Amino acid sequence: MVASTAFGLLTPIAAQATEAVNLEEMDSYSRSSSKVKKFDSNTFANEISEDIATLNGRVDGIEARQNNFDAGSFSSTTAMDGKAVFAVGGVDGGDTIGGSEALSFAYVYKMNLNTSFTGDDNLYVRLSAGEWGSNFTKKPGNYHIEAKNTDNKLKLDKIWYTFPLGDNATVWVGPAIENYYMMAATPSIYKPGVLKAFKLGGNGAVFGASTDGGAGIKYEFGDSGLAMSTNYVGKGSLSTSGILTDGDKSKIDTMIAFTKPQYHASVTYSKQHAGWDAHEYYSTELIHGNVGDSTKLGSSANADAYAIRAYWRPEDAGTAMPEISLGYDLINFDNHPLDVSEGSGYFVGLGWQDMIQADDRIGFALGQPVKATSVTTGTLNEVEPFLWEAYYSFKPNDSITITPAIWGGTDVESSTDQDIFGAMLTTVFKF
Repeated sequence: MVASTAFGLLTPIAAQATEAVNLEEMDSYSRSSSKVKKFDSNTFANEISEDIATLNGRVDGIEARQNNFDAGSFSSTTAMDGKAVFAVGGVDGGDTIGGSEALSFAYVYKMNLNTSFTGDDNLYVRLSAGEWGSNFTKKPGNYHIEAKNTDNKLKLDKIWYTFPLGDNATVWVGPAIENYYMMAATPSIYKPGVLKAFKLGGNGAVFGASTDGGAGIKYEFGDSGLAMSTNYVGKGSLSTSGILTDGDKSKIDTMIAFTKPQYHASVTYSKQHAGWDAHEYYSTELIHGNVGDSTKLGSSANADAYAIRAYWRPEDAGTAMPEISLGYDLINFDNHPLDVSEGSGYFVGLGWQDMIQADDRIGFALGQPVKATSVTTGTLNEVEPFLWEAYYSFKPNDSITITPAIWGGTDVESSTDQDIFGAMLTTVFKF
């Protein structure tokens, strides 16, 4: 009877994972079990067998429900990582470039989801939520490398699918992607401490990008280090104008790169159509047409742009010899609304790793944002822009990175009065 009662109690406990316990049945069972029973030598074994059969039936039911749940649950081939970024700082002269000089806070929260269906492919999704205000989002002078404004709402930021094509080719396709994610190689090893302007060796004439629908392919020539890529991104992909049409504001980038562990060299050609204007991260107002009555490049404006990139790093970290990244951009316009025919800019970035403690980094960069160098008619009236930054980045543990940084510039975008100096502390929590 003791064994029978124990198994009888286990049965509703096992069932409660998927259904409520029947209190009436338990009460009825309690009353009936209190009565005196007559039993012979087989009764005890029979009751145990019956209760075990009942318990097994309940367990089988739970397993069946669990299998159904697993079939529709989160895929085991999906990996998630992310980060939260806190930033606090201020910019002396920030009011001259559209912000203010006030000490300000900013944050962003990002989640990356990577799912493979074959083991060789990948579906990438990025979700972001952030609030940066205007003090750290004015291009190029104070746009932070982590800046993201979503009005504190978690939103889909990126989504694309990658798969191999044969042994040497990789294909990208997606409704929310940028050209530089589909390159033959990473063109710079300098990691900006503050300014997104210094990303990719100068985020201007060629690599200045917009998140839209696009596709691309990369081909690697075995282990030689030589690779090629071509990709397309167009704003018409999510509008009535459609893709690859005369009205599609689009950009096609083609790169040839040679990369080895210690060095890299590449040339990228960019064909920009129907007023593509994502140059602001590293250019003057005259270049992207944001002057006077002309607020952007018109739909009739086209451009051909070229980017030369190179980097070198020493064999061993922790030495006085820095990593060196170089960049030069050239752009030629047709039908520019302000009659600009040509522009250029340059970048120099230096980096030292493991200098004071393991995994720390010292960075210094300087450069000239892309500026107009000639016009088709009239007299060229352009500023002499200049930007720089310096920072020290260290890790108190494997998941947290703290980066104090300073930066500044002169004639930043459109005026000789635009001289700035900023200081910021950025903390990144990775998970």
